[in-house]
Amino acid sequence: MFDWIQNIVDWLVYNVFNLNEGQHLAEALNFFIYDTTKILILLFVVIFFMGIVNSYFPIDKVKNYLSRHKLFGLEYLMASLFGVVTPFCSCSSVPLFIGFVRGGIPLGVTFSFLITSPLVNEVAIGLFIGLFDLKTTIIYVVSGIILGTISGVILHNLKLERYLTPWVKEVLVNAQRDQDLFHAEKQTIKQRVPIIWTEVIKILKGIIPYVIVGIAIGGLMHGYIPEGFFEKYMDKDNLFAVPIATILAVPMYSNASGILPVVQVLVVKGIPLGTAIAFMMGVVGLSLPQAMLLKKIMTLKLIAIFFVVVVLCIILSGYLFNLIL
Repeated sequence: MFDWIQNIVDWLVYNVFNLNEGQHLAEALNFFIYDTTKILILLFVVIFFMGIVNSYFPIDKVKNYLSRHKLFGLEYLMASLFGVVTPFCSCSSVPLFIGFVRGGIPLGVTFSFLITSPLVNEVAIGLFIGLFDLKTTIIYVVSGIILGTISGVILHNLKLERYLTPWVKEVLVNAQRDQDLFHAEKQTIKQRVPIIWTEVIKILKGIIPYVIVGIAIGGLMHGYIPEGFFEKYMDKDNLFAVPIATILAVPMYSNASGILPVVQVLVVKGIPLGTAIAFMMGVVGLSLPQAMLLKKIMTLKLIAIFFVVVVLCIILSGYLFNLIL
């Protein structure tokens, strides 16, 4: 999807900057430029598209529909399934998360998407089948969807909306104001676009510093942390290997396609599959760069609650994997 960006970044880093492939600095810089560009493009497209959608489907109507209709948890499952078909890493999922929040989707439902999207997608599924087997792949996919669904339900029941930042609340107020204007004056799409465009630029200006800082942290980790750094903590005889692997994985940052070959190496070296998969889930599902991006949307308390809930669910999944695989 973004191969053309990667080709340009490769040319820039290795030809223009004349850095050698495999150098720590080259890998970190390549990662930073590529991910920053990709996420800014996603932010622009998603926020602009959601602005158009929201102008025709008022926030209050979406909220009222979801609160009045008993879907018995299907809304969380649907959000998780939508996450499966969006091939994003933990940071790339944030733009859609912002769009969902701005569109009035309940916070717990948006969390289900945010959790599942980086964990399970068609790229990860294809690599999983190639590196392991169909049974392991099916169990992983199902557990990833269940993980997102259950975590979303838990987070919803904690009533965390009060921990959204004032910036998000201002964005929601502006979105509601624009919608009232659109409907009161019965404006055409041509008349609505300039107003939506102004709001998109305002949102981008507010979040760009967090994107840059977050991806810079991810770039440093990607370029300078050696792959074998954590292996000594995942020994099969260590009863606490799963929680240790999960917690140590959280500061790292990669997508599923980048970490799966590492998982295969860990398994070959004797690391239990459940422990290795918990490590993978920690790397792709949560990250410090993601936390930096979310800082613009959530208070530190909400980010901490989100991370703790997901980490606990990943640890439980890791132990379950070790029992059944």
